[in-house]
Amino acid sequence: MDGRQSTWKEKVVDLLYWRDIKKTGVVFGASLFLLLSLTVFSIVSVSAYIALALLSVSISFRIYKGVLQAVQKSDEGHPFRAYLDSNIGISEELVQKYSNVVQGHVNCTAKELRRLFLVEDLVDSLKFAVLMWIMTYVGALFNGLTLMILALISLFSIPVIYERHQAQIDHYLELVNKNIKNGIAKIQAKIPGLKRKAE
Repeated sequence: MDGRQSTWKEKVVDLLYWRDIKKTGVVFGASLFLLLSLTVFSIVSVSAYIALALLSVSISFRIYKGVLQAVQKSDEGHPFRAYLDSNIGISEELVQKYSNVVQGHVNCTAKELRRLFLVEDLVDSLKFAVLMWIMTYVGALFNGLTLMILALISLFSIPVIYERHQAQIDHYLELVNKNIKNGIAKIQAKIPGLKRKAE
């Protein structure tokens, strides 16, 4: 089970780092095309067009193979028989495994939100408030679909850029992180009641 999971993770990493340019290009291009289509058409229209395109290809191939078999007088059978006979059901173990993972994430998120909204730690709740305030401006500038397109482009470009320029990026990130920590420490020192409780 762990071997399959690590193989799956390796495949995702290979995809994001453009190890196989053809595979990554197909996945990235298809995903971007789908998201861009959704900006122009409704999800119902996009789904219907994709289904029609797939049906057109499979029906044409089925007819082509049928005509070829009739002309050659061969008895190859249905061209998609191997796929029709294969099992595509999801096992109960897989459902159980992923439902446990989802349940863990949901519980963890619920606890963290409760902690933030009920102000267990004032500094963390203020940081969350600032983040939500920034998100109001992001929401005003972009809709969810635009953010998904930007996230997809970032997902397929940032890992490669980071891999090529890791030393410089790490250096600047360390400087930014240091300045942010210094700024937060100064604010905490000046405003009473903002100091973190000793853990």
